[in-house]
Amino acid sequence: MSSDKVLAPETLLKQRKNAQKSAADKAAEKLATKKANRQKRQVIFKRAEQYVKEYRQLERSEIRLRRQAKQTGDFYVPAQPKLAFVIRTKGVNKIAPKPRK
Repeated sequence: MSSDKVLAPETLLKQRKNAQKSAADKAAEKLATKKANRQKRQVIFKRAEQYVKEYRQLERSEIRLRRQAKQTGDFYVPAQPKLAFVIRTKGVNKIAPKPRK
């Protein structure tokens, strides 16, 4: 055996090899995640732009309808929100639905 070359234990070599492999896998996974997030962000941004465009269009149509009504001497009544909260507090025969089961 030569004195200028020292051999490392086999387990240490395996650990280094595994560490390099896991680091490479982690870097590849990070890159893939970054790419996927960029695409998601683009989709989200496009969707947000679409919502802004839609609401701007609705607002402009409201203004147009109001002006049209004013021009003809009519009244414009804006649409009411289409939302209803329904809460069922008592069940059949005044027994709540859960205990009835």
